[in-house]
Amino acid sequence: MLNLAGPDIVVIAVAVLVILVLFAGIKTVPQGYRYTIERFGRYTRTLEPGLNLIIPFFDRIGAKMNVMEQVLDVPTQEVITRDNASVSADAVAFYQVLNAAEAAYQVANLENAILNLTMTNIRSVMGSMDLDELLSNREVINDRLLRVVDDAVRPWGIKVTRVEIKDIQPPADLVDAMGRQMKAEREKRAQVLEAEGFRNAQILRAEGAKQSAILEAEGQREAAYREAEARERLAEAEAKATRMVSEAIAAGDINAINYFVAQKYTEAMTAIGTASNSKIVLMPMEASALIGSLGGIGAIAREVFGEQPRAAVPQVPARAPQPARPTPPVNPFAPPSGT
Repeated sequence: MLNLAGPDIVVIAVAVLVILVLFAGIKTVPQGYRYTIERFGRYTRTLEPGLNLIIPFFDRIGAKMNVMEQVLDVPTQEVITRDNASVSADAVAFYQVLNAAEAAYQVANLENAILNLTMTNIRSVMGSMDLDELLSNREVINDRLLRVVDDAVRPWGIKVTRVEIKDIQPPADLVDAMGRQMKAEREKRAQVLEAEGFRNAQILRAEGAKQSAILEAEGQREAAYREAEARERLAEAEAKATRMVSEAIAAGDINAINYFVAQKYTEAMTAIGTASNSKIVLMPMEASALIGSLGGIGAIAREVFGEQPRAAVPQVPARAPQPARPTPPVNPFAPPSGT
């Protein structure tokens, strides 16, 4: 059995006390946390992650602050918009402790304070907007909420990194009205597009008709021009022929006279044959006289066009009239008679 004297017991007791004091003064801080140190209840410093030493029995750990980014779920709440529409909205906020001492000693119940501040600003920001603007400008709402809430929590050593509106739910009757409005708007757009298409089609048809009329008028003008040119050339040829015939008559050429007689005779026969009220025409005519007239016409034509005259066609002697049925002489220029 070990026998200890009085001094040995004192040494052992002192060694044990030193070990206990060392263990009491060594503090380990995990990564992502900050510990505040209080001396007699007053804040002195903040412990960083790792191994730290404090004065036992004088210093103590005041608050253990999580400095990692944290998520705060904002519950659903009713919001009245500027145009008196009631909607339900919920959100989510992300924040981070930048100063552990300020977050520990500037506000009590930090998470609850950030939650209430965010809910209050949601009602304020969304209540200043109309329903249509509220539903279509969610990014604008998030930016305004982030700016307002971050400015409010800055004295607490907190940084709000994001504020997001998760859902906005209008009343059911309002949703039905919005659906009818959207349907009417789409029907109106469809009617406008259909009317614009019909108008464009009418314009294109009118343009086509205009171009067609222009081309038709140009064609008629060209045809009239060519017809007038043809008549002009025909008149020139007629004048030239008349002049040559007149010169032939003045020179005593009997064929020129036969030409005019045969021409008038032929025109009269054509008029009689094409008359609408004439069915049968009976009139005597001398074949030899017509052949002689045609011969005179051919001679004049050869003189006009400069061709050499051919051998004359022998005249066929006319038949002697039968004595049984004598016919009275008929004037070829007399008005036709017949049925």
